[in-house]
Amino acid sequence: MSSVQLTGLAPVIDVHTRILILGSFPGAASLAAQQYYAHPRNHAWPILAALTGEPLADLPYAERLPRLLAHHIGLWDVLDACEREGSLDSAIRKPAANDFARLRQLCPALHTVGFNGQTSGKFAPQFAAQGYRTHVLPSTSPAHAALSFEEKLRLWRQLIP
Repeated sequence: MSSVQLTGLAPVIDVHTRILILGSFPGAASLAAQQYYAHPRNHAWPILAALTGEPLADLPYAERLPRLLAHHIGLWDVLDACEREGSLDSAIRKPAANDFARLRQLCPALHTVGFNGQTSGKFAPQFAAQGYRTHVLPSTSPAHAALSFEEKLRLWRQLIP
């Protein structure tokens, strides 16, 4: 079976974004729905709900994004495109990184970048070199079951100063 060329999702950011969460690349469920973290067992929305005090996981997707931005938190992925069968990061081939050169212009208040998992975390040194505070966090993916929700949440709390 040959891999398919896939394109990621647009960033969820604005000029007030202070914290940016970067995943690796959307999984199959997210691409199909055109929504970040659409897989029902992904812990991203429950974790973000706990961090913001907002019932994000219970809201329709269209309402989640403005509520998240109101807390100055943005979403994006390190990869703009790749070839992949399925949803696993280990299956990613021919990765093409997003263009982060304009990030400071688009998000002048940005100071912290959280990386959702080890694959996106490989980009942490380049963000740290640009002066951003970086945190490589445990993946919220259902495929990453080594840590409980509570353990993941405890580590994700580092994002909030």
